[in-house]
Amino acid sequence: MPDVHSLVNDFVNQLKKRKIEGSQATAKQAAELLRSVISQQRVPQTNQATALINAVRAVGEKLIAANPVELAVGNIVRRVLHIIREEDLSLATAAIAGLELSPGSDDEDDVERDDYPVLSAAAVAAAARSTLRPPSLQTLLEDTPISAANPHTSSSGGDSEGKSRSVDKSSRGRKLKHDVIEAVNELIQDISTCYEQIAEQAVEHIHQNEVILTLGSSKTVLEFLCAAKEKKRSFKVFVAEGAPRYQGHLLAKELASRGLQTTVITDSAVFAMISRVNMVIVGAHAVMANGGIIAPVGLNMVALAAERHAVPFVVLAGSHKLCPLYPHNPEVLLNELRSPSELLDFGEFSDCMDSASGGGSLHVVNPTFDYVPPKLVSLFITDTGGHNPSYMYRLIADYYSADDLVVKRRPATGS
Repeated sequence: MPDVHSLVNDFVNQLKKRKIEGSQATAKQAAELLRSVISQQRVPQTNQATALINAVRAVGEKLIAANPVELAVGNIVRRVLHIIREEDLSLATAAIAGLELSPGSDDEDDVERDDYPVLSAAAVAAAARSTLRPPSLQTLLEDTPISAANPHTSSSGGDSEGKSRSVDKSSRGRKLKHDVIEAVNELIQDISTCYEQIAEQAVEHIHQNEVILTLGSSKTVLEFLCAAKEKKRSFKVFVAEGAPRYQGHLLAKELASRGLQTTVITDSAVFAMISRVNMVIVGAHAVMANGGIIAPVGLNMVALAAERHAVPFVVLAGSHKLCPLYPHNPEVLLNELRSPSELLDFGEFSDCMDSASGGGSLHVVNPTFDYVPPKLVSLFITDTGGHNPSYMYRLIADYYSADDLVVKRRPATGS
């Protein structure tokens, strides 16, 4: 098995050099790396969850610092921390439930209760998200098997009791790591299949003979539109080219190759064409806790045009893009500047950029992202369904713990 430190350093270098394209690929690799960190972490007999949390925090701090604008990395780190807390709570609840039962109970229901299935914390959390409310403590206690946490009774004295407790603690540590790794595997699977989960909802939102507008290139949008086409929906797509990288050209070619009626327009033509559009469907780089989105540059202009003409503005985003932070949080880096060469050829304009020549100097600013406030968003479509912007903070609360919003570890206080 590769050394975890070399894996972390390799991933940090890839983040710093921007070698990983797309939030999904970044989130998946971050989750796989944290899974390796957890599997190779040695857990003590006491405070197993704390040891895992500290290990994940140490690695997560490095990953976030390597590329702060890639918020999906921080999202996955916080998700894994939340998973550890959930699984530890599940085991603690099982232990409490076992201590409340007498070993010599002759209750008639004991045999029947032993057949109850074990519900892990990940399963409870998934059920809570599907019902849109968290599980109650009574549900957790009722779904915990009695035999899972029965205290070991022995009449051989204090030494045997101490040994049994030590075995119980070590086995609980192994159980905690096993449950956490299984939950992280489920998280990786969810990230891999988020496109399919979102695309399944396309037929509910795209209707016959509609005109859809999008900007730039997004794999989520591509799969969403193609899924509607496969359901025999006939519609047209306007693709704004997404200058200066012109990712919209790639999306338009892909849509046309799959049989969709596609029209490429310039970004400046959005206001001129928006009156002929029935719906705007776009992807997002990140979804903030207030319902605002960080999206490719130019989308705020599209959102304003859609609001001006009362056109629904729909955002597609996987759950790994849901960020528990607000735009004003100091941990959030909203934007970064890309190379000026995407806008101007340096050789052609080098004389204008030299301030030492005595004339005025030319500055080139090439921001990567726009911020779209929640008031301009009509609907979010995630892999868990459609949600209004005002509901996003409650949905996000199901995925993260309040203690993990700031990943940076607090310095230990000396005596």
